Amino acid sequence: MEKSLVSVLLLLVAVSYISAKDTTVKSEKKDVKETRPKLPQTLSRGWGDQLIWTQTYEEALHKARTNNKPIMIIHHLEDCPHSQALKKVFAEHKEIQKLAEKFVLLNLVYETTDKHLSPDGQYVPRILFVDPSLTVRADITGRYSNRLYAYEPSDIALLYANMQKALKLLKTEL
Repeated sequence: MEKSLVSVLLLLVAVSYISAKDTTVKSEKKDVKETRPKLPQTLSRGWGDQLIWTQTYEEALHKARTNNKPIMIIHHLEDCPHSQALKKVFAEHKEIQKLAEKFVLLNLVYETTDKHLSPDGQYVPRILFVDPSLTVRADITGRYSNRLYAYEPSDIALLYANMQKALKLLKTEL
């Protein structure tokens, strides 16, 4: 009887040891996953990773004034299919990416408190241009009368032309 009691006791110890070891390994694996650094989301948010983007509207205003460059502000939402479609075309358009280097760039996934950035309403996607004198260029618009600053993927040529216009106006007006 002693032998069977010792055998049962050893069996219980072995089972306890194995189950304790399993939970330790599982918790170690969890810790490894949780401590793995997440890749930071770049300020481009997919609109052009090689471009230099500003983090805030205030930073963009400061850079525009000090560097004498116009600002291009892209208002969009991450889960908006129209924003996603425009982002894809914008990021893949080599001429736009090249021309964008001449701007102070800002993309916003939230609305700012500055009402000048939503002159005809808060919709996405919309793209506005601000000159270095910190004036929103109301004369550089898209093709829609009900959403003046909206662009669709099919409007990419118009957006490119408007970017050129913003740079041209900068040279002639300042």
